[in-house]
Amino acid sequence: MATSAMSEKRVVLLCGDYAEDYEVMVPFQALLAYGISVDAVCPGKKAGETCRTAIHQLAGHQTYTEIRGHNFTLNASFEDIDHTKYDGLVIAGGRAPEYLAMDAFVLNMVRNFVNSGKPVASICHGQLILAAAGAVGGLKCTGFPAVGPTLIAAGALWIEPDTLAACVVDGNIITAATYIGHPEFIRLFVKALGGTISKSNKRILFLCGDYMEDYEVTVPFQSLQALGCHVDAVCPKKKAGDLCPTAVHDFEGDQTYSEKPGHDFTLTANFEDIDASSYDALVIPGGRAPEYLALDGKVIDIAKHFMESEKPVASICHGQQILAAAGVLKGKKCTAYPAVKLNVVLAGATWLEPEPIDRCFTHGNLVTGAAWPGHPEFISQLMDLLGIKVFLCAEEMVMVMDVSSFVE
Repeated sequence: MATSAMSEKRVVLLCGDYAEDYEVMVPFQALLAYGISVDAVCPGKKAGETCRTAIHQLAGHQTYTEIRGHNFTLNASFEDIDHTKYDGLVIAGGRAPEYLAMDAFVLNMVRNFVNSGKPVASICHGQLILAAAGAVGGLKCTGFPAVGPTLIAAGALWIEPDTLAACVVDGNIITAATYIGHPEFIRLFVKALGGTISKSNKRILFLCGDYMEDYEVTVPFQSLQALGCHVDAVCPKKKAGDLCPTAVHDFEGDQTYSEKPGHDFTLTANFEDIDASSYDALVIPGGRAPEYLALDGKVIDIAKHFMESEKPVASICHGQQILAAAGVLKGKKCTAYPAVKLNVVLAGATWLEPEPIDRCFTHGNLVTGAAWPGHPEFISQLMDLLGIKVFLCAEEMVMVMDVSSFVE
């Protein structure tokens, strides 16, 4: 991902083992895609080490379920963080905050950010850390409902979330109930950093299916929503409000990726009612779904419509199996997950090696990526095709994302 030469905005993302999977990765990759530098840290860990994450969702029980998520790789060392060198702080939720709230160094860092007046955005159970730091007294804030009594005891003016997408701003503190509210949560944080977004009134269609990769649908979906885009997700034989189970694909020492159950993803539109001509761009997530979606005639017709009309198409990982089956890759330069190279080459495309694995490419109207670590480039290159810009003001200067160096 390319940025301008000027001094960029820098933020800290506070993590810990069993932080909620989405609540770490979605803001991390979304902010990177917008041109904001993010240092993800965890007490007692250094850059390159990992935090295990947890997948939390409501499944009809009295509280949320928890299963293992991806392994999140930290890119900075906690002990090196100096709050004076950063513009804001994001606190992830999940189970991590309940023990991070007992760490004196964490609490000191949080107090420094709060007292400096810099934006602090905390989600779900992250507000436990704010409470322990004495940072919520007299402030309006929300959170996961179970956190309410603790915040009230800490002197907060508790705002009961009317939905789990609720967000509240009071001064420099932004709070959200759960990852369902990520689009507004991230948008509010970008605004608090001095950011503005232009040309964001785009309509974008996602082609989904059972066992698509969890990150590869939700990270771009919520990142584009945070920019103000209208985003619809559809799946053959399903309607708005139906669920698609997702898959967590990760590398854990085996010869290929492991697979674990992910979050259930909620569709937003009826597949049978889709008019492809009413959308400005198409996104195809990877995972296992594309191998069977490629057998569906209407899916193929949708892919052909976007490619033949030269509207932006962004496809990642195994998503290129659909484009290969649609016969629209001939003469294109593209990448994919390495195991999909055969599909790409047989479809007549020029293969671009994804080295490193987070490398993405644009050729004409087509953006392709190899895997979810490439989301920041993947999203920013799609933004470039759509003409969406994030302007970040600093010292009377403006930074604009520039992805032209990745255009083939």
